[in-house]
Amino acid sequence: MAFDERTEELAVKAAQGDQSALNELLRRIEPDVLRHAARFLPCRQDAEEACQDALLQVARNIHRFEGRSRFSTWLHVVVANSARSTYRSLKRRSVEQAGELPQQRPDPRRTSVIAGSRVDILDAMEDLEARKPDLIQALVLRDISQLEYAEIAEQLGLPLGTVKSRIHEARKQVRQTLGESYG
Repeated sequence: MAFDERTEELAVKAAQGDQSALNELLRRIEPDVLRHAARFLPCRQDAEEACQDALLQVARNIHRFEGRSRFSTWLHVVVANSARSTYRSLKRRSVEQAGELPQQRPDPRRTSVIAGSRVDILDAMEDLEARKPDLIQALVLRDISQLEYAEIAEQLGLPLGTVKSRIHEARKQVRQTLGESYG
């Protein structure tokens, strides 16, 4: 998500408490937020849920945006966290409903390979977060949000070498979790 200067200005004004700037900002960023959430979540409804959550988080927490980095960089973190939170919530609901419904396996002829791989990757990332939480944020910002290493270092307040090391280790861990079929 790269925004024009007007969007960046709106974010600064919104962070300073300008309600009309916040309203315009939310309207402008919604399509990009939805597109970004869809990178994480294979179903459109799920991506829309994550998008709405992310927009709500922006509205509630815009005062925390300090302008040290670009708004788009700050927003990447918000959207990534919202998408991962939505995924965890969906997974919990699925487990709860499994007790009420007969166990159904998806029909491989009707399930997208891409959607299935994304779910596998999300599961692997969730596993990594549980085992090594310090690695996940850098991985998400690089491989999902596609930020540059320097932007990630700035966003996380870490040296560039540490960011690169964490991303390398996180990728290695995710590959191990996914196994041979994703080699």
